Amino acid sequence: MPDTPSNQARFPQPGSQAEGVGFPLAYLVAVICLASGAVLETAVGTYAGKGSGELAAFRMLQSSFRRGDVIVADALYCHYFLMASMIAAGVDVVMEQHGSRRTDFRRGKSLGTHDHIVMWPKPQQCPAWMTREQYQAFPDELMVRESRLHHRVLVTTMLDARKTSKQDLSQLYAGRWNVELDLRNIKTTMGMDVLHCQTAHMNEKEIWVHLLAYNVIRLLMAQAASHYATDPRALSFKHTVQLWTEWLARGLTATHDQSLLFSLIAQSRVGNRPGRIEPRMRKRRPKSYPWLKEPRHIARERARKYGHAPRA
Repeated sequence: MPDTPSNQARFPQPGSQAEGVGFPLAYLVAVICLASGAVLETAVGTYAGKGSGELAAFRMLQSSFRRGDVIVADALYCHYFLMASMIAAGVDVVMEQHGSRRTDFRRGKSLGTHDHIVMWPKPQQCPAWMTREQYQAFPDELMVRESRLHHRVLVTTMLDARKTSKQDLSQLYAGRWNVELDLRNIKTTMGMDVLHCQTAHMNEKEIWVHLLAYNVIRLLMAQAASHYATDPRALSFKHTVQLWTEWLARGLTATHDQSLLFSLIAQSRVGNRPGRIEPRMRKRRPKSYPWLKEPRHIARERARKYGHAPRA
């Protein structure tokens, strides 16, 4: 977002960036429906300063989960206190094992090859964000299930291997990749990766407007999928955005010829490519301009006196 005093006060830039060079940065943690892709809950946090980070933002969302829900998350969220809180609320979790925790399948109750139930002891130190009373209210041990699937270990509260097999866990966790694509759609397809307002209050409004528009697209996709008895995840998000933009430009609404609208949305299907791997690299080379390493007004004065710096 723009480098203004209001934005810096609400969303401080990372401490590694010099003053006048970096940009205010916000964290967005979202609870996304795995079936439809709709954003159910969102917390906006800061990248730097007190109470910063994804986990701090997620703690603001914990009360939104209801008994019977299932949380699928990456290894960052796989820690004792979060899992204990979810178990107490009747919420199941499936997460990848955190890299700092050692998994020993010789311990605990074996459920099969590289599949067991084990007790996690409560950390001995109380976290800085938790009061002593809250810390003491947590149980001394936590019963969880650890399962190795290919190159990763999954941790879950679904302890009954007869009801939930290792393959079930693998398929459920594999679906988490859709959430990464949902976040890409929000930031890239919807254009929310860079916010444009000059004040923090308006930037937060911009975030909510983007998410509202995103959920409208997801609603149209869900309705089209229901109309044609298919999975909403099988439809193209970008195609629906382009179609809906053109639909509105022609002065039409969602109630105008719904059958035609749903038919057009359902035309573009996403290929089923499980386990697809692509290199995290870009073929197109960036422009060879040097980085701005000082405040713009200083760089402007330097260019006025000595000319522009040569390209890298």
